[in-house]
Amino acid sequence: MYSELLGAVKAVAVSFLAFLVFTIIRRKWFSSISDIPGPFLGSFSVLWQIVHSIKGHTEEETIKWHKEHGDFVRIGYNEVSVGHPDAINEVLKSQMNKGDWYRIFSLPDARYVNQMSEVDAKRHIAKTKNVAPGYAFSNIIKAEPFVDATIRLFGIRMDELCTANLPVNFDEWFNFLGFDIMGEVTFSKQFGFVEQGRDVGNAIANTRMLGVYVAVMGHFWWAHDYLLANPLIEYFGLAPSLHIFDTCLAAIDARSKNDKVRKDMIEQWMDMRKKHPDRMEEKEILAAAVANIGAGADTVSSALQALFYNLLRNKSLFDKLRKEVDDADLVGVPAHEDTQKLPFLQACIKEAIRYHTPVGFGLPRVSPPGGITVLGRHFEPGVILSVNPWVIHRRQEIFGEDADDFNPERWMDVDRAREMDKNFLGFGAGYNQCPGKHLAHMEMCKTVFILVRDYDIEQVEKGRSWRCETHFTAVPYDWPCYITRRNK
Repeated sequence: MYSELLGAVKAVAVSFLAFLVFTIIRRKWFSSISDIPGPFLGSFSVLWQIVHSIKGHTEEETIKWHKEHGDFVRIGYNEVSVGHPDAINEVLKSQMNKGDWYRIFSLPDARYVNQMSEVDAKRHIAKTKNVAPGYAFSNIIKAEPFVDATIRLFGIRMDELCTANLPVNFDEWFNFLGFDIMGEVTFSKQFGFVEQGRDVGNAIANTRMLGVYVAVMGHFWWAHDYLLANPLIEYFGLAPSLHIFDTCLAAIDARSKNDKVRKDMIEQWMDMRKKHPDRMEEKEILAAAVANIGAGADTVSSALQALFYNLLRNKSLFDKLRKEVDDADLVGVPAHEDTQKLPFLQACIKEAIRYHTPVGFGLPRVSPPGGITVLGRHFEPGVILSVNPWVIHRRQEIFGEDADDFNPERWMDVDRAREMDKNFLGFGAGYNQCPGKHLAHMEMCKTVFILVRDYDIEQVEKGRSWRCETHFTAVPYDWPCYITRRNK
């Protein structure tokens, strides 16, 4: 009996090994993209992407491969990274469906498909139309007094840290601010991060853990329903997104019992559902709110950190920005309209997003039935074509020979800036570009202004490099600073 069992196990093992070898050979040498150079692991699997997702520097590795091998790099057995600027129009601005990797963003589970997780281009565009009123600048600007109130509270907390001579961890505080502003604008309710000065409900810690999970499990999205989207995980409250999900659910429920609410995003979406119940399901509102809160804080925090981290290493740039801010002679939290009249402030923000783009992964699209031709090469149906913003933002023919350096001055030439803007992917491109860009820009303008005007900032350990890991978002941390109130 034992020998028969052992023989059966050996037969299964040999069969599996033969299948594995056959799959590797077929994928590596007999694929329609076999001639495209790339890392060895990427020629027959998704292991290269997984390894660097875990290591936390996919963007650096992708840039390196493109610099060595040109516009096409095979990073997966069925995925090609396209590094030429023309890919913005030919790939991202096309009507190709998104890669299945995005499905992992249905949080807390597959019932709640949001704009981010919707891979079908037509359905995505329909969802965008449903939620567009909430993101419109005309709506965002109405929330400006509430954004200002949150930033004023942030300033009070900074003053307290000054008085106590305690270091400021901007990776935490920018996230606190981002979460509370998103809560205020989405459903007129701060989470309480800035007020309490702590990570409420471990939302930030959980978001970082979720980033690793998303980066890896996006390649195995079909297993998501058995893991974090498993009803048992939700029942025991173990899913990282549940704190935000439950808060959003409670806020939406409160609206059904209160007629006196602001025209925040939730209210805009509820109005849209009342007008078009045939095209917008109720769960779309909750899905949009959860995606909003989950995505809005980390990305803005990453960009704000990049700005200050690099300005602290370029005193002349910092001094130039401070002079512009001081000369503006604005008191309190500045009006958004006034910040738009400060060209170097705008240049610094644009450069921070270019130089340290919050999303460090390739943005995947799927070649449609009949295939597609990109940069003169035809790709068969089903091939994934991805465009990494970091790769585009390092192109010297667009951003200059110093494209690898932080230099806001590049944006001060109006004509040059206009050309660079055509290739700027800080908020994505095409039908999947970030819907919250107006709010993010407003938040950054105001926050940068008050910190530069009101405080002197220096690292606890001058010149110490931050730690930065790119899972999905490129999130820096561990570079504490001292801030002191300026005597003007």
